[in-house]
Amino acid sequence: MGTEPLKTVIIGSGPAGYTAAIYAARANLSPVLYTGKEPGGQLMITTDVENFPGYPDGIMGPQMMEDLKKQAERFGTTIKYELIQRVDLLGDVKKIYTESGEEIAAHSVIISTGASARWLGLESEQRLANKGVSACAVCDGFFYRGKEVAIVGAGDSACEEALYLSNLCPTVHMLVRRDEMRASKIMQDRVMKQKNIKVYWNTETEEILGTDEVTGVRVRNNVTGEISEIPIAGFFVAIGHIPNTQLFKGVLDMDDTGYLRHRPDSTHTNVEGVFVSGDAADHVYRQAITAAGTGCMAALDAERYLGEKGII
Repeated sequence: MGTEPLKTVIIGSGPAGYTAAIYAARANLSPVLYTGKEPGGQLMITTDVENFPGYPDGIMGPQMMEDLKKQAERFGTTIKYELIQRVDLLGDVKKIYTESGEEIAAHSVIISTGASARWLGLESEQRLANKGVSACAVCDGFFYRGKEVAIVGAGDSACEEALYLSNLCPTVHMLVRRDEMRASKIMQDRVMKQKNIKVYWNTETEEILGTDEVTGVRVRNNVTGEISEIPIAGFFVAIGHIPNTQLFKGVLDMDDTGYLRHRPDSTHTNVEGVFVSGDAADHVYRQAITAAGTGCMAALDAERYLGEKGII
């Protein structure tokens, strides 16, 4: 890459990374984007995306990511299909080390490493992914209007998604592993008041049923040992996400679960010249459109930072 540090490096792809690249490239920052081990992020395992503005007929997740990548490249982004293994973000010039051993120097870094959904670990869960199994009710609930669904989880997110699904589905079967939820009392109260949400306490998922699509779920009561089957068309996993931020541990401020912190009304992290966008910092919305929005913000923040430093 030469001896002169790059103006900006983007770590991670997906809607946040590619949008940051589009804006950074149009600002003549000549960004270099490292895709990581999952180019395109979570949308690469999503089939129909119907809630992203501008696609009236919907679009396949991988195709949408390909479109965003091409748009970023059109304006001069360099895409590298490599994983970043180590970073040194302290100091005016940041050092980034790839898995292949290359060292890259940059004046600014935009982090767009995203988050990964937690799964139960069942073979049937992976086999039926996008065939009735989903980790995002807001993304996919629309496809199950008028159909019975199950959701597993007991936190605020699980309650929110169960309530969302209850407006679309005749019955939402909520599977809770313990005899209580860990969600806030107000969220629990809302769930319990919703007549078409049926809560199963002390219940664990044994198997998701179906060959080409979900037809039911086999559950076990972990107190009585009783096994039963519930006919459903959709199975939603809401047991949390894991932000892909381990690379920055001990350097960047993060909350107890690993989501990166940033200054209010900006994408600035606690380290000067380092910005964060997308699901690596967002444990609330986690949508493609919100990730793209923060990618835009991070690129604008990086551009202003570089301007103030006299680098551009």
